[in-house]
Amino acid sequence: MKKIFFAAATVVLFTAGVCLAEGGNLLIDDFEISVTGGPEGTVDFGAGNGSSVEVTAASDIKNSGNQALKVVYDASPGGYIYVARGFGLDARNANWPIQPSDIKWEEYSAISFYVYGADSKAKIAFDIKDNGGEIWRFMTEDDFKGWKKVVCSFDKFVVRDDWQPNDADNNKQLDFPVKIFQFEPLPGSKGTFYFDTVELVRK
Repeated sequence: MKKIFFAAATVVLFTAGVCLAEGGNLLIDDFEISVTGGPEGTVDFGAGNGSSVEVTAASDIKNSGNQALKVVYDASPGGYIYVARGFGLDARNANWPIQPSDIKWEEYSAISFYVYGADSKAKIAFDIKDNGGEIWRFMTEDDFKGWKKVVCSFDKFVVRDDWQPNDADNNKQLDFPVKIFQFEPLPGSKGTFYFDTVELVRK
């Protein structure tokens, strides 16, 4: 059965387990979950070296659906923060609603997300983990107020040169399917971000 869902000017069609957004884009996550952390959590998040992060659901500020992901953070110099969803994470229930193997990645040129900014000038790293376990990074900046769609073209991602997992193949080639995405406010900033509506952008 097909269902059409209207929210915040975003049209999403759910059919055969695939979520098609307006314009042929593919919705891979919209955080319509009970947000929890830890080993059984639905979001894999944490911080270290003096940084801190709290991740919850927000129903008052959202781009689509019933809620967005709220991230309250303090990113200290020398510290780190991560907020991730996908497959193979320490949080066992942090999977997207769609399997990466079910996606025809060759049909898409970018991945996008919405972020609610406060013009804080903070920098946000958006990382993806490819099929070879390698981490790739796209940078954006909070230089706006309210919701903004950030489009991360796959050819604009760069390999992280500060850290890679021990099992990464390190071939410096973006190998599909992508398994994980991750938000990381960078050190030297603090505040609150809201994230919502992560899509693959059709070519």
